[in-house]
Amino acid sequence: MTTAFIIGCGFLGEAAADLLFQEGWKIQGGCATPDAAQRLLHKPYSVQVCNVLETASLRNFSQTRPDLILFCASSRGGGEEEYRNLYLGGVRNLVEVWKPERLLFTSSTSVYAQTQGEIVDENSPAQPDRPTSKILLEAEQEVLSSGGTIARLAGIYGPGRSVLMRKFLAGEAVLEDGGKRWINQIHRDDAARALLHLTHAPAGVYNVCDDRPATQYDVYQWLAEFFKRPLPPKGPIHFQRKRAWTSKRVSNRKLRNLQWSPQWRSYQDALATLVGTAE
Repeated sequence: MTTAFIIGCGFLGEAAADLLFQEGWKIQGGCATPDAAQRLLHKPYSVQVCNVLETASLRNFSQTRPDLILFCASSRGGGEEEYRNLYLGGVRNLVEVWKPERLLFTSSTSVYAQTQGEIVDENSPAQPDRPTSKILLEAEQEVLSSGGTIARLAGIYGPGRSVLMRKFLAGEAVLEDGGKRWINQIHRDDAARALLHLTHAPAGVYNVCDDRPATQYDVYQWLAEFFKRPLPPKGPIHFQRKRAWTSKRVSNRKLRNLQWSPQWRSYQDALATLVGTAE
């Protein structure tokens, strides 16, 4: 039986662990806090606290070399220092302690800094100006050097989570510069299925996003029509957003060529499933 360590059994990691378990993998899950581990006690696989910043914690987690490490831990909104410790330091520690057969690392499409609505794929320049995204690129290089795979995720939404819906319903949404900026998203369950596909894919970089990038105006228009509410007001561009201001259309063609396709081809398709759950 193939063994997978899921480092970061959170919103995405838990869904991916469930799929891998259903496919017959032996799963060992790691999370950052005792409360998180307690929440997952009902799972048919073991989940325990694992601190990727400490090699001693990793060795206590397991002395067995896994076939796969899926590293999808969250920085919980941290800044440059947290990113460097968690992602760059964490990857190095995981490789040092376990030397896995395969390392699958969840990165972000925020590493693409294009601003003119360009279509970007895995061969497009990744030259971010934000320190956090630059650190993600450093971590990606560590993973690729170990023979691993990078999943560059678009903005994740799903059960209990949709930042755009939350802002719209709370009256906090603004159409920046008329809403021209392009937004890329992916449903949590589609992202989890993509990670399952990537466990058997050739090593490399893959974009994980849905089929239909949308402008900010499109997204809020869908929400306005669905909830029968007016569009948000217009306002200036918020250049200081956490992951930088970008406007690009991310292509998922490389991943689709692996016979993966999203169940929810666009955010609009998934709206009805999110009502009453989004935070």
